[in-house]
Amino acid sequence: MEVTPKLDWFCKDTWFKSAYNTMWCLIGCSIGDFATIYYFQITPHTFPVYLIMLFAIINGIITSIILETIILLRQKFNFWIAFKTACGMSLISMISMELAMNITDYLIVGSAKLTWWVIPIMLLVGFVTPWPYNYWRLKKFNKACH
Repeated sequence: MEVTPKLDWFCKDTWFKSAYNTMWCLIGCSIGDFATIYYFQITPHTFPVYLIMLFAIINGIITSIILETIILLRQKFNFWIAFKTACGMSLISMISMELAMNITDYLIVGSAKLTWWVIPIMLLVGFVTPWPYNYWRLKKFNKACH
């Protein structure tokens, strides 16, 4: 029987690196998410809130992959390797971030609507939600998004 070593949850270096990775994921996801919500906020439409939030989540993941690809290209990766790496990022992290942000928006504002005061709350919740998972993934598998 193989014994699995305990995971060290108190490594400051890993928390810092995972926070950095989570921040880049948050930036990428927020671009597509906020742009989508804002578009539907200023455009007359008949889409239900849940569909707008689904579009926002999908667009957030797409923009996160685009940003990751650009970051890797700047690190001298070949385009296809950069794109494959970006697509292979942790979808669990991105989806949990997107869901947390959109649920927060809905619970506070009551719809898919951006206001100046809800955005920082959405960003905070979007950051904190996947951060422990990103720490665990980095510590256990030495796998990071960036």
